[in-house]
Amino acid sequence: MKVGINSPVYFDLRVIVSYPDVMQTVSDLLVAHIKGLQLSSQHVCGVPYTALPLATIVSLQQNTPMLVRRKEAKAYGTKKLIEGIFNAGDTCLIVEDVVTSGSSILDTVRDLQSEGIVVTDAVVVVDREQGGVANIAKHGVRMHSLFTLSFLLNTLLEAGRVEKTTVDAVAKYIAAVQINSDGTFIGGDKRDPDEANEFARTKLTYESRANLAKSAIAKRLFNLMASKQTNLCLAADLTKSDDILDMADKCGPYICVLKTHVDIVEDFSESFISNLQALAKRHNFLLMEDRKFVDIGNTVSLQYSKGIYKISSWADLVTAHTLPGRSILQGLKTALNGDDAVKERGVFLLAEMSSSGNLIDDKYKESSNKIATEGGDVDFVAGIVGQSANCFAFPGLIQLTPGIKIDESVDKLGQQYQSPESAVKERGADIGVVGRGILQANNVQQAAINYRDRLWAAYTERVAK
Repeated sequence: MKVGINSPVYFDLRVIVSYPDVMQTVSDLLVAHIKGLQLSSQHVCGVPYTALPLATIVSLQQNTPMLVRRKEAKAYGTKKLIEGIFNAGDTCLIVEDVVTSGSSILDTVRDLQSEGIVVTDAVVVVDREQGGVANIAKHGVRMHSLFTLSFLLNTLLEAGRVEKTTVDAVAKYIAAVQINSDGTFIGGDKRDPDEANEFARTKLTYESRANLAKSAIAKRLFNLMASKQTNLCLAADLTKSDDILDMADKCGPYICVLKTHVDIVEDFSESFISNLQALAKRHNFLLMEDRKFVDIGNTVSLQYSKGIYKISSWADLVTAHTLPGRSILQGLKTALNGDDAVKERGVFLLAEMSSSGNLIDDKYKESSNKIATEGGDVDFVAGIVGQSANCFAFPGLIQLTPGIKIDESVDKLGQQYQSPESAVKERGADIGVVGRGILQANNVQQAAINYRDRLWAAYTERVAK
């Protein structure tokens, strides 16, 4: 959401541009609403960017000239924020898709008013009922919505598409989280919106989140964690295949994922992989190759499926950077043969790292989150590699957090460690990755049990709260 609040419900109307019949229906409803309210203006202007196609159709149907507002002025040419032909004193009707606090409408109002254009009304498709109407009214603009969030949820309830507990939980959230136009909370900015959000991912059990996952492998992993009662991933960063197999056999009963760096294995062979797969099946854990793919789609596809490692043939999960953009997902999926193969594989996208001084910033994290949750390839994304609870909101994704060690510290190469409790309860980890804390223990089996128990206890305490 624009105001930066994690919400239990989200309406993404951007996708309606791909459905001309839906676009036409929504536009027809807006035009009928405008006529019914007897709203008249010399121009219409859509709030960028989702409302622009809606405003265009409204303009055509009503034969009303349209204005286009830019989010940023061009650095060349006329450098205008408002494009179109108009005169000071002209009136303009604003069109918007979804309103929470009303801040996007008010941004558009200010830019129009700076050109001398008069704005008194705005029509919107969905009002989330979180303060937008009142915030906009304070600036002399009346907001008229086709639907409220409550109406849509009750309609879905009557149609049997959502449960009453969901409707009640969202109603509770709306009542508790009212937002000013600047993003602060009405009644003070000290409250935590997640406290009123019963669908915050850190409050939900793995079983509940499995039902929300878009990735088949994420569903499988959620259910594996719940049934086996472990959220421990072992980072088997060893250079000899026999050592990895020995570690997998000893720790396998206590882990949900075994993570490898196969390119450091000095005696790699096909028999090593077949033996590792057999152990994964015997002890019921998934295999993750921490390859951190980061190249153009075609190269990634070849790295994933070809060469001596043939990673796609045995690794349930891999990791990848989002630096190349969405093509990283498309490249990985291209290496698999058909939809059934895609369902058996998945990727964790890196949004944050545990090494000190890394160059990942908030904008990169936000972009990674969008790649993970939007578009036609989200069925391949099992989760996010992250270090913070606010790294992402969607509960159908799994947060994998490296750098777990009972004695928190920093190694000589900048790896920052955190305790199991801190990682799960404070930083939102769903799976904790432990390497040297187990590998270098005198009794690796007992160390795995200790980490398993502490990570699982932290998870049960988190959801109990």
